[in-house]
Amino acid sequence: MRQPCERGAAFMEEDEMPDGASATGKLYDVAIIGAGPAGLTAAMYAARAGLDTALIENLSPGGQMAQTEHLENYPGFTLSTSGYELSEIMHGQAEHFGVQTIYDEVVGAELEGDVKTLTLAAGSLEARSVIVASGARPAKLGLPREDELTGSGVSYCATCDGNFFKGRDVCIVGGGDTAAADAIYLSRICRHIYLFVRRDVLRATAIYHNKLEQLDNVEIVWNTVVEGLLEEDGAVSGVHVRDRVSGDERDVAVAAVFVAIGSVPNTEFLDGKLELDQTGHIVAREMGDTSVPGVFAAGDVRTKMLRQVSTAVADGANCADACANYLLQHQS
Repeated sequence: MRQPCERGAAFMEEDEMPDGASATGKLYDVAIIGAGPAGLTAAMYAARAGLDTALIENLSPGGQMAQTEHLENYPGFTLSTSGYELSEIMHGQAEHFGVQTIYDEVVGAELEGDVKTLTLAAGSLEARSVIVASGARPAKLGLPREDELTGSGVSYCATCDGNFFKGRDVCIVGGGDTAAADAIYLSRICRHIYLFVRRDVLRATAIYHNKLEQLDNVEIVWNTVVEGLLEEDGAVSGVHVRDRVSGDERDVAVAAVFVAIGSVPNTEFLDGKLELDQTGHIVAREMGDTSVPGVFAAGDVRTKMLRQVSTAVADGANCADACANYLLQHQS
């Protein structure tokens, strides 16, 4: 087992700060930005390696995983396990090993040099290394009035908002795993679900295809894009859609639009401090190494082919190990 870094070991003897307290004046071995599955795993592995670890989260542990109703493809968990439940378990496990959770938002970062400084909404934090696991947020359609109608019929989380539309007609935009899972979930709540897919095939994995075929109240509408939102009394009343093959256009009456077209990495706070790819994801190697020494990236925020809870967990473990090695080599 690795020995804790000398400076971090000294600070481990201090009284723990309460959750949400300002970390100003304390130098951590590692600061982890984001408490999704990647950040939670990195935090647990780092703490178990003897590193004085700060975990910074601006909302609640779990990230997008916490909004998942069932985790069917995470090894070792049954179909009844929710993402929220797993998030709570993982967070408790990390804190058990001494991770300090700080509920705040990272709004800026100075990453060069031996000491990294993170600017928080309520202060600042210094660490000898940083793991960026800030995750991603749902992509938007980019339609007029989309922002104004968010919460009034436009939603990016079916499990969060589906019950508000019980017994009504709704639509989902997307053709991947999230869109398919949303359709299956909403089929138990809503009267009729239109699944608008811009191509003639689903990108979702095969298991979702089979389940969708068994649902009488889910209608897959192929080669179709949503080009406008219809509104009545300040809420969504329908969508304007276009068939990409025939060019035909029509209005479809729905009470809600659930958007599931992918995600956007949360990297704005970096302000160009790390190398990004063309999609805005952090360029990182297998062990999470980025363009700046002592800074690592894990989970949905980094370049990778597959973004799943299992791959985020693997990223977190790799980053924590790489981070511990970096600190061993840079002990003062």
